[in-house]
Amino acid sequence: MIQKSAIGMAAKTFEQATLSFDQIPGQSKLFLDFQNDSMPTTAFYPEKNAPLDEFAAQVTANYKIDRTELCDVLEEANKSLNAGSRTFENINRLREKDCTAIVTGQQAGLFSGALYTIYKAFSAIKLADDLRKKNIEAVPVFWIAEEDHDFDEVKKTFNLDKTGKLLESENAPRGYVENSPVGLVVLDETINDAVENLFENLPHTEFTDEIKKILTETHCVGEAYSRAFGKFIARLFADYGLIIVAPLNEKLKKLCAPLFTEAVEKSGEIIHALLDRNRELAAENYQPQVLVTTDNFPFFYQSESGARQSLRRNANNGKIKIQKTKTEFETAKLVKIAEHSPSRLSPNALLRPIVQDYLLPTLVYFGGAAEIAYFAQNSVIYKTLNRPVTPIHHRASLTIIERKHGRTLVKYDVDFVNLFDGQEKTESKIVEHFLNRETARTFAETEEIISVQLARLDRRLSADEPTLSDNLANRRKKILWHLGALRKKYHRAEMTKNELVKRRMESLFTALLPNDALQERTLNIITFLNLYGENFIEWIYAAVETDEKNHQIISL
Repeated sequence: MIQKSAIGMAAKTFEQATLSFDQIPGQSKLFLDFQNDSMPTTAFYPEKNAPLDEFAAQVTANYKIDRTELCDVLEEANKSLNAGSRTFENINRLREKDCTAIVTGQQAGLFSGALYTIYKAFSAIKLADDLRKKNIEAVPVFWIAEEDHDFDEVKKTFNLDKTGKLLESENAPRGYVENSPVGLVVLDETINDAVENLFENLPHTEFTDEIKKILTETHCVGEAYSRAFGKFIARLFADYGLIIVAPLNEKLKKLCAPLFTEAVEKSGEIIHALLDRNRELAAENYQPQVLVTTDNFPFFYQSESGARQSLRRNANNGKIKIQKTKTEFETAKLVKIAEHSPSRLSPNALLRPIVQDYLLPTLVYFGGAAEIAYFAQNSVIYKTLNRPVTPIHHRASLTIIERKHGRTLVKYDVDFVNLFDGQEKTESKIVEHFLNRETARTFAETEEIISVQLARLDRRLSADEPTLSDNLANRRKKILWHLGALRKKYHRAEMTKNELVKRRMESLFTALLPNDALQERTLNIITFLNLYGENFIEWIYAAVETDEKNHQIISL
């Protein structure tokens, strides 16, 4: 059931509806149980519902990093990203011993990647703003996951072109070295072609030139992929005080050295605890997000060439081996590397949150469904390393419906949740209810007549020739299947004949469920910035509700 209400955004009122995630296909059992506070998840998220004022005291009491040193590094880094003045106000807040951090993060995607990256940032910003109103000191922090080396996941993004079709933008610099962290990938002149191609295909509006200027100024030849991402994010959130953290910074790595050292020393305990946790998850019929095996090691090794290489423990001699090489380390050697050269080590996906929360006084982390699954596993790592287990909250989740698509939904009496039935089924309903009711009625009547007559025949055969009854049942299915197939062909023919309706439906599905998934997982923010300018940023800030557990549908 969709719940509707109205919200005010930038002096306007927009309709908002919410949709429970259990009505959205493809959600994991663990995520749904997490959102619904089901009892089995309690053990995996021990601090999920902790009162934040009480947990804030626990976080600040356990925080070991020198705030002055940390904030000096953050100030220098955010200046290099041209962050807004409110960011530096928040960095100064973070210098105070009672200040906590509301953290989120994402890989450095092209032009900021999919919309959910923006929603993550606003989740952190909004909660920090709300907490300060309650006299809980908090600042929003965005962690760029620039150590990740899954470049194929971040090198492309999608917008809606001037015809309403999905437009793919892609950029892979010619000098890219496979398995390099995204933070070490450097933009070359091909980025200019990517920007030009994007704006050649977008509709030209009063905001186009300014948005293109912002993208051109932040995505420069010679700039690292993650720095371009950071500059763009800093520009979008200049008025909201978002602090950006880029973890490849060597000064930040040095601050993390004590935790790295402890994690290397306790690497065997960590893997053992994770294996136990995965068994516990399986016992509750939950699928662990990350496969953990006995030879796993919680770090990658950063080679001199820049490649991020997997580490595995050799079961025969206990040494840690760099995969696909002959290089092996004694644990004691890796301990020394962690102490003196921490930039050589990069935490894996399960250890990274603990590193974040060691470096920052994290009160809450905002993540997506996959990250929530990570936290079900890695809460045992927090305990192994004697750290408070950070609560994870689900980020804001939104679908933006433009007016033209809103009118289409109303005109054809389609609710957003009906779109999950698929475009073909939705178009079939439109044909039968709006385009040609008479033929639709004839199909229904024909199917009913055939069913009645076949049922009558079945009764006669059951009495006269029982052996033919099963034969009739099989033929009945085939007859009705062929009638149904003919009906579908008729629906497609009617939609083809009604070109305007067909275009509207194709545009609707492309905009709201691109690639058959929620809009936020595919579309890039440039689509909406180009149409509405930076007003769109204000609207999203107003729309985000940090205590909302459902998917939000915002009708512009």
